[in-house]
Amino acid sequence: IMVLPRDGLKDGASKPLAYDHVYYVGEQDFYIPRDADGNFKTYESAGDGYEDMLAVMKTLTPTHEVFNGAVGALTGDNAMTAKVGETVLIVHSQANRDTRPHLIGCHGDHVWPNGQIPATRRRSISKPGTWRGGSAGGRALYTLP
Repeated sequence: IMVLPRDGLKDGASKPLAYDHVYYVGEQDFYIPRDADGNFKTYESAGDGYEDMLAVMKTLTPTHEVFNGAVGALTGDNAMTAKVGETVLIVHSQANRDTRPHLIGCHGDHVWPNGQIPATRRRSISKPGTWRGGSAGGRALYTLP
């Protein structure tokens, strides 16, 4: 979760920053146990697989990495769209790993690494970092050319 300031985001001169769209990008890691043949296991309930899931998690190697909870969640009809000249606020999070999303063709006009508003606002960043454990992460305003 990222909590925005009550009076909104501000630029370096304390002027309000406006945006046309807000998009959330959450990266999730899943740790699904496999059987002896390499097939993913199924369980009657999540609790039934608890011990097996913990064993997979301890390897720190996810079996699946997805955005917004599912493969293809940000493509097709769910794609993040904006028109030329519009400004977009992107809130990004990742709880388990360091990550640096890279939006090709633009850069962050205003970026708050790890959601540290207003303390660490940075300018002209193309790959804002989100550190592991920072489930409120990279945030940027992007003005499309």
